[in-house]
Amino acid sequence: MMIRLKDKYPDLTPERQYAVIGIEADYLRILNDKGCPYLYPAELFDMTDPYEPEDWVTAFGDQGEKYAYPAPLNTCGFFEDFFDGKKNIVATFWQIINQKLAGSMLKAS
Repeated sequence: MMIRLKDKYPDLTPERQYAVIGIEADYLRILNDKGCPYLYPAELFDMTDPYEPEDWVTAFGDQGEKYAYPAPLNTCGFFEDFFDGKKNIVATFWQIINQKLAGSMLKAS
């Protein structure tokens, strides 16, 4: 899933495309320009490729809000532990992201 920033926003570049690494309700998790996996409101972006990877685990909340992540990142508290610097969680995150990036590059060539 790819998105493009519509306008100016801190830590993001206007008109740049970003790969979505997860969905939490009305927020999209992307790697910002500083390389941090933050959540941003979906309305900041235009969708350029709506394809969600097949390995994402998707769930819906009580009010129909969508949550979707690759299975290894789809555990309760994962990103809290990531930002707390838990080494095994940080390593898991970067392993998954690097695999996704490598797969994207192979498809592009």
